Amino acid sequence: MCYDAKHNIRQEKGAPVATTRKQQPVKDGLTGISVIVPVKNEADNVRPLVEEIQNALGTAFDLEIVYVDDGSSDTTLETLRILKTEFPALKILAHHTSCGQSAAVHTGVCYAAHEWIAVLDGDGQNDPADLPKLWEWVSSQENPWCMAIGRRVKRQDAGIRKFSSKVAAEARRLLLKDSIPDSGCGIKILPRALFLELPYFDHMHRFMPSLVKRHGGRVASIPVAHRPRTRGVSKYGTLDRALVGIFDLIGVIWLLRRYRKRNVATY
Repeated sequence: MCYDAKHNIRQEKGAPVATTRKQQPVKDGLTGISVIVPVKNEADNVRPLVEEIQNALGTAFDLEIVYVDDGSSDTTLETLRILKTEFPALKILAHHTSCGQSAAVHTGVCYAAHEWIAVLDGDGQNDPADLPKLWEWVSSQENPWCMAIGRRVKRQDAGIRKFSSKVAAEARRLLLKDSIPDSGCGIKILPRALFLELPYFDHMHRFMPSLVKRHGGRVASIPVAHRPRTRGVSKYGTLDRALVGIFDLIGVIWLLRRYRKRNVATY
């Protein structure tokens, strides 16, 4: 199984790692946040994005940047190793073989050191400068079960991808009662504990608002920037996403109907 840390994950020097993560002590009274970035063959995008994350959050948070290389065949992993000497906040994990975006995010969260998780796509189209806006909302909530997700107001993608996303959003609205207009947006912030409560399956990242609400959580859609891809190419096709999405949608409907809320009293 791709997400099995014991068999398929290595750290930056190729050595096996333990399956348990050590929580880092929060330094200087700052809130700890781990930014998870899944990547596959994104060597040219790594340095610019790491620098942007550091600039956006490095002074306001106790920052950890967790890159998960999902079986890249280019120089992504080598580039990350070089960057680690410059950015102490950088942690590198790698799948021996490609397992998909959801698996990479799940791996990153499992190994994250902090209690708050931010997620960014690794292609550079999400702007890390938007993360403080998402943090402003989640940090104001009394209910710790909450997630802020971006809403791309001027999406910089090809017409066919924007059209397919609109169709998928309408299907989620009708079948899952998902009122979030951009559930597939890659930029989000939520508690690590909440993420680990969600059912894990391939492509789960496209349904996280529905899954969070399934657990009684609140979700906010925050307007964010979306930049054109200037380096590299997309790693998946529109038709592939559409076909897989049909089966995923059926599975999520089943998950939502099978969940039962638990009211627990302690004595």
